[in-house]
Amino acid sequence: MNGEQRFDALIEADHKVEPKDWMPDGYRKTLIRQIAQHAHSEIIGMQPEGNWISRAPTLKRKAILMAKVQDEAGHGLYLYSAAETLGISRHEMMDLLHAGRHKYSSIFNYPTLTWADVGAVGWLVDGAAITNQLMLTRCSYGPYARAMVRICKEESFHQRQGYEIMLTLCRGSDDQKAMAQDALDRWWWPSLMMFGPHDADSTHSAQSTAWNIKRMSNDDLRQQFVDMTVPQAEFLGLQIPDPDLRWNEERQHYDFGEIDWDEFWAVVKGNGPLNRERIENKRRAWDEGEWVRAAAAAYADKHSSRSAVA
Repeated sequence: MNGEQRFDALIEADHKVEPKDWMPDGYRKTLIRQIAQHAHSEIIGMQPEGNWISRAPTLKRKAILMAKVQDEAGHGLYLYSAAETLGISRHEMMDLLHAGRHKYSSIFNYPTLTWADVGAVGWLVDGAAITNQLMLTRCSYGPYARAMVRICKEESFHQRQGYEIMLTLCRGSDDQKAMAQDALDRWWWPSLMMFGPHDADSTHSAQSTAWNIKRMSNDDLRQQFVDMTVPQAEFLGLQIPDPDLRWNEERQHYDFGEIDWDEFWAVVKGNGPLNRERIENKRRAWDEGEWVRAAAAAYADKHSSRSAVA
């Protein structure tokens, strides 16, 4: 059995493809694009919430938020490591991100204006992420699937933490509940955009599904998220900002309105509220961290040399 036949057999049997296995160039390139985009999203996604660490309302909230942002950094590192098993270096991925040739999730180009936004990001954005990422624990590429197991466990905690912030606000004063509603109004539609375009308009979905990289379509995942989230909003006493939202007894799902796809594509193409600021912050952090990377590399080389002599 040659490499191509073995690859096809692994996909057919729903087994894992490992780094040393033969794989089609298209499979490798698709995984690099997807895993790198996922890793970049975790790192860029530290900015909207990191912006509130110094302004968290209590010491407890500050400690929790710091832990969450640290988790996101760890997720990025797991995913960059998984991508590196496909033959691309971390420096290459960073260069592609900084040059605008690698993308990250459009959601992180929106501002966090109030403390309620930190709750909305945890509840909605991490909730959408979990919905999308649970299927990736069964991805056909082993290193990616294994990284997702721990990431999903931590994202589940982040989602509950965000929901708890929203619950606290909704049980507080009228102004606090209004702040929670305002955050929901602004984050609802961008959260639905996180699942990507309709299946018919998606460039990569069909092939990714055939290779068992994806397990569910964009639209099915978006429906799952809506069905999960609407009852949570009702429990909070908040109103989903969608006049077309209603329960469909026949379908046993919620019907909901159409996304503003012009806004989605504008943000994806770099014209969102904070695209330029987010990537500039990322470039500056990378440049200012050069001395740390150089010192770590020198330390590793020194100790590697000592081990070789010993």
